[in-house]
Amino acid sequence: MEYSPPPLFKQGPSALARLIFFVVLAIALLISDARYSTLEIVRGMLGAGLYPLQRAALVPRDIFMGAADLAVTSATLRSENAKLANKNLELSVKAGDAAQLAIENAHLRALLNLQSRATTEETPAEIQYDTRDPFTQKVVIGKGTQQNIQDGAPVVTEDGVIGQVTRVFPLQSEVTLLTDKDQAVPVQIARTGLRSVIYGTPKGDTLDLRFVPISADVQAGDELVTSGLDGIYPPGLPVAKVLRVDKQADTAFARVVCVPIAAVRGARQLLVLHYNVNVPPNPIEVEAAAAAKEAKENKGKKKAAPKAAAAAGASGASAASGASAPVAVAAPAKPAETPPAKAASPKVASGAAAKPSKKAHAPKPASSGAAR
Repeated sequence: MEYSPPPLFKQGPSALARLIFFVVLAIALLISDARYSTLEIVRGMLGAGLYPLQRAALVPRDIFMGAADLAVTSATLRSENAKLANKNLELSVKAGDAAQLAIENAHLRALLNLQSRATTEETPAEIQYDTRDPFTQKVVIGKGTQQNIQDGAPVVTEDGVIGQVTRVFPLQSEVTLLTDKDQAVPVQIARTGLRSVIYGTPKGDTLDLRFVPISADVQAGDELVTSGLDGIYPPGLPVAKVLRVDKQADTAFARVVCVPIAAVRGARQLLVLHYNVNVPPNPIEVEAAAAAKEAKENKGKKKAAPKAAAAAGASGASAASGASAPVAVAAPAKPAETPPAKAASPKVASGAAAKPSKKAHAPKPASSGAAR
């Protein structure tokens, strides 16, 4: 005997129907969000709503780290104080040299009538936690649009570049680290000035310098800095050092393996840069916009030409009809003046009717009627 639950427990559709419905809904949401970013606003609202819960979840960690900081010995504090004093002295000397170089640079630019360099502003931030995806190299910082964090802004430490802001929320931002496989930074070799692009690797421990010809002068130990040609990263920021160079005869490019200069995973406090560069518009884009505008104007003129021709044809037709109107009115003037004929036999009437028709078609009576 087949067992079936009582009707009280049979509620809603079956489990298979629910599974199919939710699978289709999930696929539709994935496709719409990937192609049209339909859930970006919802994601931002959820991030802002979950921020207090995230901060509450991080309270035990903050308490533990605060207790660990309080347990630091006096010897460690003395050694760190001595290092900071030496570092401060070194930075003060460099600051004096930088001020002198800035004055000289401004004088030379004014002498050569060159445009001033772009300005860079910094916003300090702190890493809150890593993302849940183990296949990506991303972290979340505690600054967002409320602190004027911009999407695409470079992120650096005192040693060099560590990543770039790739997603911004109202109170938080997501930073893709330099070692992520989808991250790319335009760089140049400081020793030779060779420009290229450096990429992350799937393992996340090294960097790959691509598009380097075999004949290029690249050596192990060369320092790579940002080139500044993309308008996103300021020029001269340290990025990586060349670890080894593999040149094979059967390929056009050499395989250059690099390591980051800055501690990408060891940093906690960092700086988000706001790089504003005064770059003139791209001439190719300007020419394309001008050509599109001219094509649009020509298309409007072509559309207006048939309308003008139709209006001209209509005016000419009205003028022709006005000129032929007096002839049409003057033609029946002759039959109006002829007196009515007496009644006759059908044969005579038909002959009389045929005779005026010939006169009506003759051109001479029509002209005389028009003259009268």
